[in-house]
Amino acid sequence: MNIKLWIRKALSMCLVVATIATYSMVSLANSERIAGELLVSGKNINGQAPFVTINSEAAQSGRSVFSSSTIATPENASAIINLGKAGKIELAPNTILTLTFNEKAISGDLVSGRVTVLSAGENVAIKTVGGKIAQLAAGESATASNQTTQDDDDDDDGGGSGALLWALVLGGAAVGIIIAARTDNNRIALGGSTNVISPTR
Repeated sequence: MNIKLWIRKALSMCLVVATIATYSMVSLANSERIAGELLVSGKNINGQAPFVTINSEAAQSGRSVFSSSTIATPENASAIINLGKAGKIELAPNTILTLTFNEKAISGDLVSGRVTVLSAGENVAIKTVGGKIAQLAAGESATASNQTTQDDDDDDDGGGSGALLWALVLGGAAVGIIIAARTDNNRIALGGSTNVISPTR
């Protein structure tokens, strides 16, 4: 009887210890820092996969990126950093960025190169070399030399409007030429004194 009682007490104690350990592990997991995911793309050199550096350490796709990290891309690679709800940014080749982020916003100090915002949460603020802070929306880019530009899709839209304007101008010119040719009885003066008569007359 006493042995069975001791066995039950020992099992109960083990169960209590296991429960406490499980809850403490869950609470520790909840206190971890927020991390982004790195995706590197570019050309292989000497058979070696492209990589970037994070805090001066070589990093390839799948690496976790934490806040206050300095990411540098070489001339043969670019990097996309997925920060979940905070957004997603792309670093062009030859870019150095010190990245800071939380669950909702992204900020950073751009030392060189270009950063493009692919998707944004509440706020994306990039400080350039000249000290200017660029507030970027999805599709916008900032360079270290204080230039803010739209993405290619926006440029294409602007190009479509420009093409329409040129089509209208050229169409109007064509109509003007046709009207001028018809009102002069199909006679067009070339070289001043020579009259050219249309063969259809």
